[in-house]
Amino acid sequence: MTARKNFKRLVRARAARTGESYTAALRHFLPTVEETTVTDHHPFRLAVGQLPVHGDPTDAAALRDAGTRIRDLMRRAHRTGARLLHLPEGATCFPDKLVVSSTPGAPGPADWSTTAWDVLHAELEQTAALAGELSLWTVLGSTHRLTPPLRPHNSLYVLSAAGAVHTRYDERFMSHTKTTFMYSPGREPVTFEVDGRRFGCALGIECHFPEVFGEYERLDVDCVLFSSTGDGAGNAATFALECRGHAATNGFWVSFAVPPQAEASASSGVVAPGGRWLGQCSPGTDPGTDLATDLVTVELDEGAPDVEVAVTKARPWRRVARQASTADPVDDPRSRERAAF
Repeated sequence: MTARKNFKRLVRARAARTGESYTAALRHFLPTVEETTVTDHHPFRLAVGQLPVHGDPTDAAALRDAGTRIRDLMRRAHRTGARLLHLPEGATCFPDKLVVSSTPGAPGPADWSTTAWDVLHAELEQTAALAGELSLWTVLGSTHRLTPPLRPHNSLYVLSAAGAVHTRYDERFMSHTKTTFMYSPGREPVTFEVDGRRFGCALGIECHFPEVFGEYERLDVDCVLFSSTGDGAGNAATFALECRGHAATNGFWVSFAVPPQAEASASSGVVAPGGRWLGQCSPGTDPGTDLATDLVTVELDEGAPDVEVAVTKARPWRRVARQASTADPVDDPRSRERAAF
C-alpha cells in the first residue's frame, strides 16, 4: 500500500498546484489499462456489525443499553483483528418520529428538549475511550445536537484509534419526515484515512442517490461506509442491492450496516468492488440469541483477482470514459444529422 498511497499523494499535489480536479490530474499519471497492476498491498481488516436500535431518546436506560451493546461489539471486533468497526444508523438511538413529535399521535415538529443528552454524551465518551484502549477505529450512528432551537443532525461519528472524535458525517439527502420535522441536513461529503485506505460515509436513504457514491469515487475513496436502519419493512433488501450496484459501478468496497433484518440478503455485510458479498451477518431479529451472527470481519485486499480487475482496470477505464463523454463533440455534419444512414 505504500506505493499506492504515495501515488495518490502525487495526484492530489498536482490537483492542488494546478487547480484541476482529482480526476483531471489523474490523467497525467494513469498508465494504460494493460500496465496497471497492484504491486504493493496489504489486506485491511474491516468489521461490520448489526444491533437493534432504540427509538426513545428520553429513555436513559435504553441509551445505556445501546452503549453497552456497542462496546461489546467493539471488543469482539478487536479480537478478530479488525482495524475498523462499522455500525448502523442510530446505533446509540434512532428516535422514532412519533416519540419525538410535538403533535400527539402524529408526525410533527420534533421536540428535542426532553432528550437525555447528558446520558447520550456520557455513553459516547465511554465508547470513544474504549476505541482508544483497543486502538480500533469505530464508525457509529448517533444524533448530533446543535444549538437550540436548531434541529440536530442525523450523523455518523468517526472515532479514531486514539480515542477521540476524528470527524463526523451528517446525512444530506433525507426522507420527507426527517427533512420536514426532525433534522438539519448536512452540507458535504466526509472522508478519512486509516492505514492508507480512504473511507467515505453515507447514511439513511442515501443509497437511493447514486450521485453520493459517484462523488466519493471522484474523491478517490477505497470504501464507502453506508449506515441505515433499513427505512421500513422490506426496504433494507433494496438498499443492500443498491449498495452492490454502487460497489460494482464505482470500483470500491461498500460496507452495509443495518439493524438485524429478517431477510438474509438485507443483513449487514461488505460488498467487494466487483459487486459480490465478501461476508454478511446472519439474518434475525434478535442478535443476542447468537452472538456469532451479528458481526462479520472481512479483508479489503486489492490483490484478490476479481478485486484487482475492478480497482486497477475497470475503475481507471471508467474515469477515462467519463472524461471522453464530456469532451468537445466532433464537428461533422454527419455527426449532427440523426435522420439519415
